[in-house]
Amino acid sequence: MHIDKIKDKIPQKLYEAVATAGVSELRPSQIKSVNAGLLEGKSLLVCTPTASGKTLIAELAAVSAILNRKGKAVYIVPLKALASEKFNEFRKRYGSFLKVALSIGDFDSSDPYLADYDIIICTAEKLDSLVRHHAPWLKSIAVAVIDEIHLLNDPGRGPTLEILITLVRQLLPKCQIIGLSATIGNPEELARWLNAELVIDTWRPVKLHQGVYREGTIRFKK
Repeated sequence: MHIDKIKDKIPQKLYEAVATAGVSELRPSQIKSVNAGLLEGKSLLVCTPTASGKTLIAELAAVSAILNRKGKAVYIVPLKALASEKFNEFRKRYGSFLKVALSIGDFDSSDPYLADYDIIICTAEKLDSLVRHHAPWLKSIAVAVIDEIHLLNDPGRGPTLEILITLVRQLLPKCQIIGLSATIGNPEELARWLNAELVIDTWRPVKLHQGVYREGTIRFKK
């Protein structure tokens, strides 16, 4: 599907930013997400391979909500390094018309300055801290993106992430939740828990070959 097919469904500034970034064709998972109600505010659980276009799905929902004056967007990642990477990407793409913030430190503050920002990239631990400090701007969140949502199963980060998602759903019942992952063993069950539409696709930009290496030779599975 050409990006022009959704031109009338997204704000002009978003369309121009995506087109300028070189996106001309929507990938299969992106098409499925649009058809599942991504641009109508429906929560989605997107399970597709690495580099298949999950981040753009989140961007379409988040930036559309902001430009349509529905509220802010938070993009939750598991690692500070990944948060910094997303912050640089989003600021480069959307910084000319949106205020992008990175919030990954100081767990003893409600960070009131974030009230002036549109997109906030943070770790689950940081957002959990902001919730517990009753940051007043949290009520203006319209879209919450949870990258690597399969880490719910992680013994270290899983409990914090599960509690955080539960709190977000209770505090912000109208918030659109976008869960992203390449590896979930029980996607149907997780989608039901999130009350989200499930988007599954196996397309990947580079074909994956499986093989066995032995004594200097790789034998690929036919």
